[in-house]
Amino acid sequence: MKIKDYLDKDEIRFFTSRSNLLAWRTVAVTWATIFAIFAVVDIWTNPITIVLAVILLAGRQLGLAVIVHECGHHTLFANESLNRLVGQWLCGYVSLQDMYKYAAGHSYHHQLAGTREDPDLPNYQAYPVTADSFRRKVIRDLSGQTGSKLLMFVLRRATEIFSNDPEVRRKALPFAHQVLIGGIFATLLGVLFQPWFYLLWLAAFLSPYMLIVRIRQVAEHAAVPDLFDADPRLNTRTTIPTWWERACFAPNYVNYHLEHHFMASVPCYRLRELHQLLTARGAYEHTHIFHGYREVLQHTIQPTPTSA
Repeated sequence: MKIKDYLDKDEIRFFTSRSNLLAWRTVAVTWATIFAIFAVVDIWTNPITIVLAVILLAGRQLGLAVIVHECGHHTLFANESLNRLVGQWLCGYVSLQDMYKYAAGHSYHHQLAGTREDPDLPNYQAYPVTADSFRRKVIRDLSGQTGSKLLMFVLRRATEIFSNDPEVRRKALPFAHQVLIGGIFATLLGVLFQPWFYLLWLAAFLSPYMLIVRIRQVAEHAAVPDLFDADPRLNTRTTIPTWWERACFAPNYVNYHLEHHFMASVPCYRLRELHQLLTARGAYEHTHIFHGYREVLQHTIQPTPTSA
């Protein structure tokens, strides 16, 4: 499929246009929601609000990751310096991400999607999987096993900032920045709310966030019609979430992944409109658009065979 088969030059120009206003709105809503969640727990501190906060904060962490992704594509802001500042310093480091390293690797995913050289294949090539296999993955994620490995890696690399080797220190600098920004964020939460509130942020990252990221990866490329076909309609999936799924699995329009692979230069805040136009013009006439992540999981997880 060629996008020019469905859009004219003016429409392509519109959909790829970047707006600082819409970009700031995306960032502001994401961060405002984060602080609102903490405020609710601060006012009504009880087991129910704490559990809900951990789940919802994990969804907001994905929202920050989407912003990092967009800034890494240079698509969120019209001003490139803002993409660098917001993507790395306001959203990346606080969620334990390095935008530049991520963007460098992610570019290969876009170049090689639909081929056996796609670097992200290990995330979804094995699907569909059995229910037992997926259950083990869920246990690893929710028990903190997956997240703790990542956190320990970051902390270990951050300590290399004290190395005598200049090259080792240079490579360790982004990890040291992640720890530094994490400390500043923890202090801010302690000043505004309660000293232990950063533990909620860590709990969200170490447990539900890892599962949310896994389900997002499954929804985007797992068990698609043909993982090794160049047509995004065959190797990528868009999922239309329910209202509550949007809070956890689909912040900042990350669910419109098929449209993103059609034109990676389209900012996230224009993807839904692009989806609607492509649908109206028949681009998805033979494409299954999934509705809800439950449908995705039903498609990608097979019953575990019973022994005879």
